[in-house]
Amino acid sequence: MNILKKYRAKYGKKFLIAVLFLTFEAICDLLQPTIMSKIIDNGVVNKDLHYVLKLGAFMLAITAIGAISATTRNIISSNVSQEFGTNLRSDLYQKIQSLSYEQINQFNRASLVTRLTNDVTQVQVFVNGLMRIFVKAPLICLGSLLMATRLNPRLSVVLIVVVSIVAVLIYLNMKVGFPFFVKVQSALDRVNGTIREYLSGVKVIKAFHQYKKEEKKFEAANNEFQMRSIKAMRVMSIFSPSIALTVNMGIIVVIWVGGLRVNNGQMQVGQIVAYTNYMTQILFSLMMISFIFNMFVRAKASAERINEVFSQEVEVYVEKEQTKHSLSKGKIEFENVSFSYKGAVGDPVIKNFSFTCLPGQTVGIIGSTGAGKSSLIQLIPRFYDVTSGAIRVNDIDVKDWDVKELREKIAVVPQKNILFTGTVIENIRWGKEDATFEEIADASKVAEAHDFISAFPEGYETRLGQGGVNLSGGQKQRVSIARALVRKPEILILDDCTSAVDVATESRIKESLKRYAENTTCLLIAQRISSVMDADQIIVLENGEMVGYGHHEELLKSCKVYQEILQSQLGKEALQYVAGK
Repeated sequence: MNILKKYRAKYGKKFLIAVLFLTFEAICDLLQPTIMSKIIDNGVVNKDLHYVLKLGAFMLAITAIGAISATTRNIISSNVSQEFGTNLRSDLYQKIQSLSYEQINQFNRASLVTRLTNDVTQVQVFVNGLMRIFVKAPLICLGSLLMATRLNPRLSVVLIVVVSIVAVLIYLNMKVGFPFFVKVQSALDRVNGTIREYLSGVKVIKAFHQYKKEEKKFEAANNEFQMRSIKAMRVMSIFSPSIALTVNMGIIVVIWVGGLRVNNGQMQVGQIVAYTNYMTQILFSLMMISFIFNMFVRAKASAERINEVFSQEVEVYVEKEQTKHSLSKGKIEFENVSFSYKGAVGDPVIKNFSFTCLPGQTVGIIGSTGAGKSSLIQLIPRFYDVTSGAIRVNDIDVKDWDVKELREKIAVVPQKNILFTGTVIENIRWGKEDATFEEIADASKVAEAHDFISAFPEGYETRLGQGGVNLSGGQKQRVSIARALVRKPEILILDDCTSAVDVATESRIKESLKRYAENTTCLLIAQRISSVMDADQIIVLENGEMVGYGHHEELLKSCKVYQEILQSQLGKEALQYVAGK
């Protein structure tokens, strides 16, 4: 499993120490049947109590050493496996953070959650087992074979046959079982995805009273997970009884042949007892080896899924040399930009788009649903990279910027407002970590959020639930705007972020913005023409193409799409009035 390679250097020494103590434990277990045979053959048969007590004390000492070794090994293995699991989970989380939007969408978010939790746990359990029974079992098995062969070489033929059959069974176990556990993990992804979809859409489900439909959807995913798990366990369950049957048959043969040899005086009773004990240890070891391979199959499936994430190349490179700065602060240029989502069928989302936004300008972007407005502005901070053409910020291609440095110059208020668990002030400080309370209050006043925040009993220290569930839609939008404004960016992108705010509040926010962000370049995406009609320039998009550009009055005369949008919002009579005016 490739996932283990990175951590060998870090945990190799502790792992070897754990294996060393495990070896001491295995040696102690292997010595006991031989000591027992000597006690029976030399002490009990000859009625030598002194010999029995002496070897009995030695046997107790060996047991004590084995117990101390086992305890030490358990402590080390638990610590190492927990540290390994924690670091693997952290590394995987950091890798997921570095993935682009498109890569995250390729994996499916529910699948990423499963990989970060269940799959990491499977690998962690396997690593813990490696330092416990997974290494001990082969040692006991090989040691028992050697000790049993040393006691009576002729009976070793039985051991060779038994171990050969079991080896074939274990190989088949691993080969047949692996595909089934890959399917089990995929089914678990679907269970998690169904739960996640329900929780994210719980308001809609309750509003339309679609409990039964969701229950059926979850039941279908859950039943699929159950059936695939049953199939996997059914296949794996065949092998353990087969191994037990093979070894027990071997024990019966040993007892039968050994009994005949005792009658002939060719073996002693103690040797038969020791041989039987070794066969039992071999049985236990082989059962454990079978269990090991079951765990290995699961862990291998999980490790491959984790490796799929780690093997993703970072498409947006974060670390670059310091970008050479331009005197143009807030300038944005699109040059023949086209963009398509990976795997998308049909025409590009953005087609041959060219446009220049000068520093300090406010540019409105309007168009029907699906026109490509949000896709267009997501190219500026490199949430996605252009398919062709170039985008320049401050006269520098965005691909030549250090991504962290580029995004520090840009503040985005997304169409879907996302707030995090924590206080109001902590959410606003996402825009600027070292923002003072005065800066936060000023940004909140501009966003028309200060009054309702102050009205809360705990003010800015009011705790928000996940996603800001204890705020209304308009309140969440205004907190999101304050979070963007506190950064005082060179470029401010507002993606239809006042849709839940009434017209009067929106007007006050726009007026305050003109004073607060006087030198800030502002891109304003909106559905309502009233939100963009006073912008310096307005871009009209239709099917990813610019079909209109200019002031409100110019577009009323020259752009048919703009006229249709205005008519649909204000009515034909209002359009005639505005055009005449």
